[in-house]
Amino acid sequence: MNQNIKQISLISIAIISTSLSLFAGDLTKAYDMPDGKKIFEKDFLDKPTKYTLPKTCNLDDKESIARGKYLFHNINGGTAKGDAPKGLKKWIETKDKNGKVIKVAKDYGNCIACHDIENSIGGGTIGPKLVDYQKTFIKTGARDAQFVYQKIADPRIDLASTNMTINLASKLINEQDTCDITAYVVSTKAVEKKTTTKK
Repeated sequence: MNQNIKQISLISIAIISTSLSLFAGDLTKAYDMPDGKKIFEKDFLDKPTKYTLPKTCNLDDKESIARGKYLFHNINGGTAKGDAPKGLKKWIETKDKNGKVIKVAKDYGNCIACHDIENSIGGGTIGPKLVDYQKTFIKTGARDAQFVYQKIADPRIDLASTNMTINLASKLINEQDTCDITAYVVSTKAVEKKTTTKK
């Protein structure tokens, strides 16, 4: 009896397997299969790049500092609160192959996710604290604006295994954005009083 059950089970498995193989087609044609190598090559960064703070960067310009603050504290134009400062856009408009205008939120620095700085709300603790940067590093001569600019542009130049975003080298942000964030970080910042409301 047990022998018959085993034979029936084996025959059933053989019939099911044969049926599946007969009806199974090449499913790779049923969906898009992107070329992983091309995606990887597109995303792959070149070797670490040395950048020089452009002479056009005006680190004392109040508008540049305001843009830098906005870039520092926000992830992109789509989620940023309030109006963007003068000279900074929230959206980038491009056209598709049919001429249709596509609005894409402009990437910002989102530095606040990893760094704490004056007047921040929920500043991160992954990266170095940037509170009193002007007093602690710039005035003492320990660091300069060129150092800050390079760290924002491509921090791999002196730390290959960095967790920091590769901003200018990856074209996440542009040269002017890098100047603006540098201006904000090295600026003297007044500490704003936080008001609390009583219930």
